[in-house]
Amino acid sequence: MIVRWGLAALDDVLGELGCSAPYLLATARHVEVPAHVGRWSELPTDDIAAVAAAAGAADCLVPLGGGSTIDTAKAVSAEGGLPVVSIPTTYSGAEWTDFFGVRDAGRRQRGGGAGARVAGVVYEPELTLELPREQTVGTALNALAHCAEALYVKGRNDEADRHALEGARLIGTSLPQVVEAPRDLGARTELLQGACHAGAALAGSMLALGHAMAQALGGRYGLPHGAMNALCLPPALRFNREVAPEAIGRFGEALGTDDPAARVQELARLGGFERLREFGVPEGELAGVAAAAAGRAGAKANPRPATPAQVEELLRSIW
Repeated sequence: MIVRWGLAALDDVLGELGCSAPYLLATARHVEVPAHVGRWSELPTDDIAAVAAAAGAADCLVPLGGGSTIDTAKAVSAEGGLPVVSIPTTYSGAEWTDFFGVRDAGRRQRGGGAGARVAGVVYEPELTLELPREQTVGTALNALAHCAEALYVKGRNDEADRHALEGARLIGTSLPQVVEAPRDLGARTELLQGACHAGAALAGSMLALGHAMAQALGGRYGLPHGAMNALCLPPALRFNREVAPEAIGRFGEALGTDDPAARVQELARLGGFERLREFGVPEGELAGVAAAAAGRAGAKANPRPATPAQVEELLRSIW
């Protein structure tokens, strides 16, 4: 993976990859964009074939946006093999993995897969300055969940741990500063650096139970993935504490606390995220959500097996 900082570095990254005809994926709100041979702006979309056809003779895909935009590019890449060079405008970490979810215009899950050719990332902190508070906190907490789960997921390793701990430290320090002063470029840069480390940790280890619950909720109700991770990570940390105390302790040290679950809840409240009921999740459907979550890959990679009944109990604790 080629990683560069500053939008001016995009041409060099494309040159290293031998790409001269980039196809841009970016919503209409992005007015100042890099040179491109074509553009797709209707995002998110589940019509991946249409995007692939529109890309035509392009030799690479350049998504500029958040996780949904990057996931669309990855879905197109998985079909045709084009390399993806992402320009993230949130902290989601989607730029680091070859797997993706496909969402319709209502943001409901319509499929997904793996096999994208992720080739490069260009980080530009100035593109995050206008990110609203809810998206800032939500996607940063998604990144923080990547850090936490990397430390205890079944595929954990020392390299991913290093990224996870540094990412958690940076996110925990900078996120409150960004909420206090959204246009503080220094704080935004530090938060994006934390997200970069979190993405590297994710790519080197993968996901666990907190993400499985967040994915089940977001896919079923079209809810923001970041907000769902902000709510689901604390109960997952508490659930895993008896089997992974050392890993969760290290996560807490990176956040400067001996109660990391409570600290994550404090950070989530910066975005206004407190209970699932506030997002319209029906209490009577929690059992179905729990069953879906328990069957996801993240739940199966969790260090402590979780039955649907146990997942339902966790969801009820945040409902």
